[in-house]
This record gives sequence, C-alpha cells and structure tokens, in this order.
Amino acid sequence: MNTFGNTFRITLYGESHGTEIGIVIDGCPAGIPLSVNEMMPWIERRRTGQYGGSTRTESDIPEIRSGLYNGHTAGSPILIAFKNENIHDEDYKFDGFFRPGHADYTAHIKYNGFNNPLGGGQFSGRMTLPIVAAGYVAKKIIPDVEISATFLPECMANVEKAMPNDSAGGIVECKIRNLNAGIGEPFFNSIESLISHAMFSIPGAKAIEFGNGIASASMLGSEYNDCYINEHGHTSTNNCGGINGGISNGNEIVFRTYFHPTPSIAKKQHTFNFDTKQMQDFEIHGRHDVCFALRTPVIVEALTAIVITDLTLASRQWK
Repeated sequence: MNTFGNTFRITLYGESHGTEIGIVIDGCPAGIPLSVNEMMPWIERRRTGQYGGSTRTESDIPEIRSGLYNGHTAGSPILIAFKNENIHDEDYKFDGFFRPGHADYTAHIKYNGFNNPLGGGQFSGRMTLPIVAAGYVAKKIIPDVEISATFLPECMANVEKAMPNDSAGGIVECKIRNLNAGIGEPFFNSIESLISHAMFSIPGAKAIEFGNGIASASMLGSEYNDCYINEHGHTSTNNCGGINGGISNGNEIVFRTYFHPTPSIAKKQHTFNFDTKQMQDFEIHGRHDVCFALRTPVIVEALTAIVITDLTLASRQWK
C-alpha cells in the first residue's frame, strides 16, 4: 500500500520516470502556515549532485495544488506535486537482465510485468522526495519538537573506498528532543513500531535500533535499566532510547537506521539472463549514487515528523 498514517495520513503516487510524483496529505489541521520557499531548504538537503550522489539533476520545485488558502492549510487534503524532467529511459533497457539487489524482479513477478520499471518505478529512491515535502508539513504541526538526523561520520571511510566504481552503505542516527512523555500507543502503534514501519519504507533501509538496542542483548538488567533522577522522569542513562512500553518517557529519543550499499554499481557483475537462460556478465550504466544513505538524513527526519505528528494528534483525542 502507498498510504501511511492514521490521524495524519499520507498517500504517495507516481513513478521515477513518470510525468510527476507527489503526495496527498489528509488530516492536517486547518490554519497551519505553509509556503514553498519555507519548504525548499528541506528539498535542497535531499537534492542530487552532492558528494557521492547521482548526477541526475531536477528542479524539484514543489507545487501545492490543493488544501491551501491564503497561505494556510484549509483543513482539506493537501496535494503536493513534483515534475520529472531529467529522465533517461535508455539507461533502463537491460535485455533480459534484472538488476541484482533491486526490486526489478520482484515487481515484475508481483505485477505480471505490467509495472513501470524505468528508474526503478515506484520503488525508486526518487519517491522519497514527496515524503520530504510531507515531513515539512508534519513538522509545522509540532514546531516545538526538535528532530535531527545525521549520517554517522565513521561510515565515510567506506564511502571513499567505494569511489568511483563501487558503492557503500551507511548509518543515520536520529534524535528527537522536547517531546513530552505519554506520546505513543502500546503494542501495534508503539513509537518503535511506527518509526520502524516508516524507516523501512525508505528504499535500502535494512535494520534499525533504538537506544542501545543491539548492545542490550548482552547486557545485564542492572546495566541496562535507566534509573530516574528527578520528578520530571529524567533518567541517568538512556539505554532504552527514550521509550518505555512504546510510549515516550520525556527523555531524548534516539534511533539508528542502517542502509545497504547502492545496488547499481559500475563494476561488472555475473548474473542470470532471463531471456537467454544463461549466466552472463552484466553492466549497469546511468546515474547512480555511490552512497544514497548520504542523502537520507532529511528523509529520516521527515518520516519521523510524520509519525510523531500522527501520534501527537491521536493523543489529543484523549485529552
């Protein structure tokens, strides 16, 4: 499904090499000021042409086509669209090959060959652009909550090693500050559940941990437990990453998302040709990120804002 969220809901549409891509946002309260100029810094952070990034250049100018009146949200669904202008369809004619590591084969099977495979179609990383726009809208609803994501610098050595013919993955750490305790729902709509759901919608995300989640498996309870130090619920450590029982506890929320290397690489690969029914050498040409994870921090922030906004609006129903 291309729809995510409960109270604050987004629906993604389009394909990488289609006429346009975009997003419909439903459930946004009326009276929130929005502007394209204010949105553009979010868009610029995701743009191609940066270090280790693709050479595909697009204007990426958002068009807010509905849901806005006199510069404020009107309470109706918001549609934000982006044109696809710099497309090279010829780069995606593979003559019987499915690109290793991509969704080309699985999409072909699922949709009986009727899917649009150009540029990865609806599975392309380009589809994260409208998500960033929706994240901007979500963040306007929760202005006091601070959300910041960074590509961990220890991953840069592998990026440099991959230049220019290979690819690298990376880790993005996200921190949420100034979020009140009590946000989130138990079990299926816990903060961890929904953030994980959102993060795994980013193409290439393969793992996630909250706080010291991985290390906790080898810790003792006396080492892992976060003891309270005051009446505000602040704790001396933050091994749980600011979440207990799926609900924010008022401390900083910390999680890390792990991304695999870009599947499209310039190196020759030996893989199966579905036309000739033989193993053959295969080369991918075109414009691809050496490390697409470098462009994901703003996407992580956007999806986090969408989740926290959705849960915050839901929690207000209890007040």
